[in-house]
Amino acid sequence: MGVSDALSALVNELNKLPEKNKIAALNAVRIKLHEISPFVNEPVDCVIWVEADQVEANDYNPNTVAPPEMKLLQHSISEDGYTQPIVGFWEDDNHIEVVDGFHRNRVGKECEEVKKRIKGYLPVTTINDERKEKADRIASTIRHNRARGKHVVTAMSDIVVELSRRNWNDEKIARELGMDADEVLRLKQITGLAEMFGDKEFSMAWEGE
Repeated sequence: MGVSDALSALVNELNKLPEKNKIAALNAVRIKLHEISPFVNEPVDCVIWVEADQVEANDYNPNTVAPPEMKLLQHSISEDGYTQPIVGFWEDDNHIEVVDGFHRNRVGKECEEVKKRIKGYLPVTTINDERKEKADRIASTIRHNRARGKHVVTAMSDIVVELSRRNWNDEKIARELGMDADEVLRLKQITGLAEMFGDKEFSMAWEGE
């Protein structure tokens, strides 16, 4: 049997399944295909559908969205569908913690029209295994936010403290979060942590929002 015939047979078998079983089977197929994909190191190569109550927000995201922008995001997903998956990692066998896509997660859970259309599921892609330590997940969240130009300075200072306590030095924090040395020191100053670095000098050019 050739690949095309095998695929047709698989499709026929999948179509016989009840909807919930079909979703689970399609997820399994996507994961298996991802494992042999030339793009196995790219998370977006494998998007699966996860029941919404299995997807949980993290407790460290410093990103906020104003009500008009949140309304626009909801309208966009209502009209265009989900064009970006939620990025997360399996915290255990039953729950995914959001790394990026907190507000996309909210829309899928809170907007009844969208929730009904996607049958109580959410599209999720998971980060690579080597990025699953909490410090790495925090850095990934910050990078996603900063790439869009969205973060809250006071919350960012808490993140820097958290990473410092996880034994990340200033150079690593700056590199992983896309900052320069001055910004790292100023964020430490907001929390008082900069007192530990009183012998260092930095410019007055950076201002909080």
